[in-house]
Amino acid sequence: MKLSEYTIEFLGNLIAGDIEGAPYRSGPQLVKFFNEFGGRDVYPSGGGFPTRRIYAQDKLRELNGQSVMKQVINTALDPRAFLKHQLDVDSAVAKVNDNLKHDGYEVVKDGLAYKVRELSVGSVKLEVPAKVTHQLTQLAIDDNIRKCEEKLAEGDYSGAITNARSLVESVLIGIEKEFDAQAPEYDGNLQGLYKRVQKHLHLEPDRKDISDSLRQILSGLVSVVGGLAAVRNKMGDAHATSYRPSRHHAKLAVHTAVTLSDFLFETKNYQQARKPPVPDRTVGGSPT
Repeated sequence: MKLSEYTIEFLGNLIAGDIEGAPYRSGPQLVKFFNEFGGRDVYPSGGGFPTRRIYAQDKLRELNGQSVMKQVINTALDPRAFLKHQLDVDSAVAKVNDNLKHDGYEVVKDGLAYKVRELSVGSVKLEVPAKVTHQLTQLAIDDNIRKCEEKLAEGDYSGAITNARSLVESVLIGIEKEFDAQAPEYDGNLQGLYKRVQKHLHLEPDRKDISDSLRQILSGLVSVVGGLAAVRNKMGDAHATSYRPSRHHAKLAVHTAVTLSDFLFETKNYQQARKPPVPDRTVGGSPT
């Protein structure tokens, strides 16, 4: 998390308590505060400690560009510190956001606390009606969409990748149950699950009635599903990671999962709409 010098100066003043509405921190309290984030400073007993706000600003400059900076801001806005001094934390959050927005970040409420998130991530959502009849699967779909957006915004890129795969898993499980009430329990084989759903949705690349270009795209979807499974294993947080993912890796995984899910749901809705109704074979309530 990289902040401008303007924001560093403001946050240093806020953490020191030199801004109206912010809790005051003495020199020893500032040393203790920043030592929570890797500092090893000792408050000098014989004097020589710099101006409190200057110390806070210098410590922020040391941490600038590191992911821990988000936690520094979250801790500085701990509502309990404001409550102790009978101060309004929401007013302080508004001032912080007035500065952070110029750096592409904002502070949002998270339960009883506050957390920093990116402004530029954008909304993660499915464009088509994304509903399945299995209630628990629907909850999983909605939850994974929400977590993809949250984790991208919070900088949890491994978590975002994990939820991207989980989104595709839950979408495929839900669609399969729509077409086959006796479908086998999911065994973790994402590509096998996709191939079963592929048949239900008539998306097999070897169909004879489709163009070569469409066949190539449908074949590519198999590779996309395999890629999501592999990148989650190497970069997700569900296993020991082989690589540390960057923001663009996570965005690729999330938006690929969303695009694929959109396509699958739109195809499902189309197939179900064109399915002919079951004829009524009863006369007077009795089978003919």
